[in-house]
Amino acid sequence: MTLRIDIWSDVNCPWCYIGKRRFEEGLRSFVHADEVEVTWHAYLLDPSLPERFDGTEAEYLAQMKGMSPEQVEGMLAQVTEAAASVGLDYHFEKLVPAQSLRAHALVKAAALHGKDAGAVKEALLSAHFVEGRVTSDEDVLVEIGASVGLSEEVVRSSLTDRQVLGLVQEDITTAQRIGVTGVPFFVFDQKYAVSGAQQVEVFTQVLERAWTEAHGE
Repeated sequence: MTLRIDIWSDVNCPWCYIGKRRFEEGLRSFVHADEVEVTWHAYLLDPSLPERFDGTEAEYLAQMKGMSPEQVEGMLAQVTEAAASVGLDYHFEKLVPAQSLRAHALVKAAALHGKDAGAVKEALLSAHFVEGRVTSDEDVLVEIGASVGLSEEVVRSSLTDRQVLGLVQEDITTAQRIGVTGVPFFVFDQKYAVSGAQQVEVFTQVLERAWTEAHGE
């Protein structure tokens, strides 16, 4: 019996990428890692964000959070340092703020067609935070989809497909129902929740606890 892990995250969330790396490190040291099944769920940090924001990430954050340029600069420096500690090279100066609904649709389409949704999630996060690509752009999404074996037709149609978008909305609704107020948010075996980009040891401990309770080992 596999151990189920559900993860809510947003492509626009810098801590989601950091949390993904820390979780993955914890999973690597887990003896039953090959019996863990991860499902990625959609979450929109800012549903009002346009398809492409006309400005920089710093300008967007200052506008959204009401922070001064100095405060934003300090916050981004802190996040960049945290990202570097897990091997991620963030470039906020070239990041393009963009609505993530289409990106979430691509992750769902990958799962529906039996492709590696986790690899799509990884590529989207890298494109956004490391490469500075526009993750709401159809051509970018087609390229990422192709990397896991999705055809251009499937990718483009999925961005407006009712079933796919319905699955995205279902994730968002479930997050609201179970009280998710920020991401990343991890649920282990539908019992144990971990909120935020916690340290590796936290993920390791919860993995072991969930497995032991489910299997009596």
